[in-house]
Amino acid sequence: MTSDWREHDEIIDPEVLCDRCEAVCCRLLVLVMPDDPTPRGYVAIDEHGLEVMARGEEGWCIALDMQRMCCSIYELRPQACRSFTMGAGDCRAERAEYAGRYAVIESKLLP
Repeated sequence: MTSDWREHDEIIDPEVLCDRCEAVCCRLLVLVMPDDPTPRGYVAIDEHGLEVMARGEEGWCIALDMQRMCCSIYELRPQACRSFTMGAGDCRAERAEYAGRYAVIESKLLP
């Protein structure tokens, strides 16, 4: 597979799968729009007064089913989540950034 992907394109890399991920997208800030069908119990108000998906103590979206690593409100998720396509440019960029952060943290922990 070629690795000359542009960072924010709509080309889908078929090798990038959610079941091989650490739910990286579920750690992003997600704005909830007025017409999103998201249940109100999953929505928080941020420091700017915007409605966002609430997060748990470890930083993941509270809609994430940690046992199955998938969205527990998939059919009712916000449009921002619906637009985040598995394997597309934004997905690949977030996964790469997350992997880079993890590598830096890991290198600081090793003797």
